Amino acid sequence: MSPQKSNSAALILAAIGVVYGDIGTSVLYAVKEVFGHGHVPFTPENVYGILSMFFWTLTVIVSLKYVTLVLRADNAGEGGLVAMLALASQAVVDKPRLRNVLLIVGIFGTSLFYGDGVITPAISVLSAVEGLEVVSTHFTHYVIPITLVVLFCLFAVQKRGTAGIGKFFGPVTLAWFLAISVLGVSQILTHPEILKAVSPHYALRFMWDNPGTSFIILGATVLCVTGAEALYADLGHFGKRPIRVAWFSVVMPALTLNYFGQGALLLENPAAVKNPFFMMAPEWALIPLVLLATAATVIASQALITGAFSVTRQVIQLGYLPRLNIEHTSVRTAGQIYIPFVNWGLFVAIVLAVVMFRSSSNLAAAYGIAVTTDMLITTVLTFFVIRYAWKYPLFLCIAATGAFFVIDFLFFASNLLKLFQGGWFPLMIGGAIFTLMITWKEGRRLMGQSQRDDAIDLRSFLDSVFVSPPARVEGTAVFMTAEPGVVPNALLHNLKHNKVLHEQNLFVTVRNHEVPWIPMDKRIEMEPLGHHCWQVVVHYGFKNDVDLPRALENARMRGCQLDQMTTSYFLSRDVVSPTLGSGMAPWREKLFAQMHHNASGAADFLGLPNNAVVELGSKVDI
Repeated sequence: MSPQKSNSAALILAAIGVVYGDIGTSVLYAVKEVFGHGHVPFTPENVYGILSMFFWTLTVIVSLKYVTLVLRADNAGEGGLVAMLALASQAVVDKPRLRNVLLIVGIFGTSLFYGDGVITPAISVLSAVEGLEVVSTHFTHYVIPITLVVLFCLFAVQKRGTAGIGKFFGPVTLAWFLAISVLGVSQILTHPEILKAVSPHYALRFMWDNPGTSFIILGATVLCVTGAEALYADLGHFGKRPIRVAWFSVVMPALTLNYFGQGALLLENPAAVKNPFFMMAPEWALIPLVLLATAATVIASQALITGAFSVTRQVIQLGYLPRLNIEHTSVRTAGQIYIPFVNWGLFVAIVLAVVMFRSSSNLAAAYGIAVTTDMLITTVLTFFVIRYAWKYPLFLCIAATGAFFVIDFLFFASNLLKLFQGGWFPLMIGGAIFTLMITWKEGRRLMGQSQRDDAIDLRSFLDSVFVSPPARVEGTAVFMTAEPGVVPNALLHNLKHNKVLHEQNLFVTVRNHEVPWIPMDKRIEMEPLGHHCWQVVVHYGFKNDVDLPRALENARMRGCQLDQMTTSYFLSRDVVSPTLGSGMAPWREKLFAQMHHNASGAADFLGLPNNAVVELGSKVDI
């Protein structure tokens, strides 16, 4: 096998493990939820109709919408709701009002990702462990404790990174897809006529005969496509081809065979509806199947947790969340990070979900609203990308996204029926995080405005300083400033208290942009200010790792000879003071002040050496 083919095969295997873990474990609970609440009368015609709905939901939502259309909307090779949001907002940059609306909609969708991130591990692991109830009813009382132990172990190992265990994700998940295929085929052989449900005729007839019931069960049918957003989110890790090949060659066939196998089992034994997935297996295979299912759900949860870390870092760099402590877990792979606050915050929320809802069926009632809202938002943003960025004709854009919008909206509307049965839970989490994001963004804007109102022009100030210059000392001083061209408070304090100026002075502003990557050759802009002083702007994309000392190494080519051993970094430690006035509501100003106070230090976020940082305090009224 050639190296290129070998690498492609490795990417496809890795994509099976990381991208499709979530959607692959939906077979554990999707069919059970459709038939398990008595909404659908149990007849062979209805079994055919439901399976046909499952198959065509997978085909339309995943195969056509995500794999065919949405994967094309890459932002410099990156995918995910944040990348799509950046792409859409750039496409309408000449329409400020529309751009602001899209930003709010996209950030709301990103907030809902965390609500989904709480429900997904809870329902996946819980549904796998519930297989023990099929083995013996004596295990019923141990399901929740075992689930919580598995989840605790999963979150406890996050700080060690996934490099060591990540290589097992693909093979274990591939084994899972092979296992569910075999289970499905074994049942289909007893009722091969079930394969007729591939025809859309059965789904359309079911919906025509039962319009009210069809609308209600859409909220459960959507469970078969949970995890579809991961297709797009992981685009940057694997590329389009491995994701598409993995879907059409392994995942879609395995899911179809298993769902149809569950349908064949229900035709043979309607009582199996209480847990059709595990009841497909022979008795001797139940324990191994429970263990394999638990491993598969842990991998699915791991992919989502890793995604939460990645999304959080992107949102921080876009300016919608305060700096958090980010630890790198791999010296080779920059993207492997660990955020303690996000890790344990998710764990606490997941434990709360498991203890409150107590079963996968109850959690299924909470599942769906966040997922379908994100699907709807992705469709809306896709329209603006293909219309304004790709410049496609309006009728073609409406045709490409209109049908998906209608389908997504129907799924969303159906899930709203579950609002009071548990759907409020992920919405509450998403709403709380959305409030934090919007408050932080607006607070930073007000803070910047306050600083600009009191700002002193940097070039004029330096000209006046060098009329009667202070003593110059060896080395380089790097003064961080939020706005280029203004005097940093740290410089004023340094001159006031120390009465010296370094031999070289850099006034550095970090700019984060709505693109995933900015290459090193475009990382910095430098403007000489005279007297060995420079104004420097450092540019980062929302997926770039922030490392300011490394970025400033490029300054050597611009006439500034930096020596890290003699470089000091001066930062302003701002204290926010809420004031009555035209800013935010008082409670939001207090919330922002608290978030600002608890943000991790700028030195750690910028990658500055601890022994070369000087922080000088200042007060900012908002």
